[in-house]
Amino acid sequence: MGKIISVANQKGGVGKTTTVVNVSAYLGSRGFKVLCVDFDPQGNATTGFGVRKKTAKATTYDIITGRAEIRDAIVQTECENVSIVPATDSLAGCEVELASAENRVSRLKMKIADCRDDYDYIFIDCPPALGTTTINALVASDGVIVPMLAEFYALEGLSQLVNTIKIVRTNYNPSLDIFGIVFTMFDGRLNVANQVVEEVKKYFPDKVFETKIPRNVRISEAPSYGKPIMYYDRSSRGAESYELLCHEMLGEPLVVKKRRRGIFSLNKK
Repeated sequence: MGKIISVANQKGGVGKTTTVVNVSAYLGSRGFKVLCVDFDPQGNATTGFGVRKKTAKATTYDIITGRAEIRDAIVQTECENVSIVPATDSLAGCEVELASAENRVSRLKMKIADCRDDYDYIFIDCPPALGTTTINALVASDGVIVPMLAEFYALEGLSQLVNTIKIVRTNYNPSLDIFGIVFTMFDGRLNVANQVVEEVKKYFPDKVFETKIPRNVRISEAPSYGKPIMYYDRSSRGAESYELLCHEMLGEPLVVKKRRRGIFSLNKK
């Protein structure tokens, strides 16, 4: 069965979609079959893969409300081995529609079960909120990747998300756990950034990825071309950082060395 991973943080602008798109693209290039479920009404993951929303036969809204099956909505992207279930702004209305619906927090889990065996990884791009859609994603998942900024306000958001994960684990999904915490838009020159990293490591000593995703113009540019960073500029700092993150996720033995211009490069042992 494919491993289902939600990428979640109720704070916006922390790099959830960017992480989903770029991790998926790299894993796909390694031969893994990957499905992305765009569960954010903004539909940025859909756009990030160059998929036109208007051409979608079905979306996550149709799936969660029972209007379509997940296989009807899957679209093959131009990235090797990567497919996506697209989203549009209609998904914003499902919070109200599901308020009194039966099995309202387990609908995505039931739908994903139909195609789970077809993929090695299924990533769910969650919205910046802890509402019904995010709860659906957590109930359906084996684990959670938490992108966060190295800022003190981000610590409050992490605390709230952890509490939500505990509630979901207790009531719906006993196996749910944090797969990893990744710092994004990171600037190691700032004392506050390093202080926040150390603070998070105190409470989650085995959950923080060593890889930090730096602020990088090329990462910001790539979505406007409908491409993950590895297809837009593979030699950029952003591409190399996401490649390193994927190696770390896969548990591959690596020697990490620092280049003159500050890029961490990869060499297998």
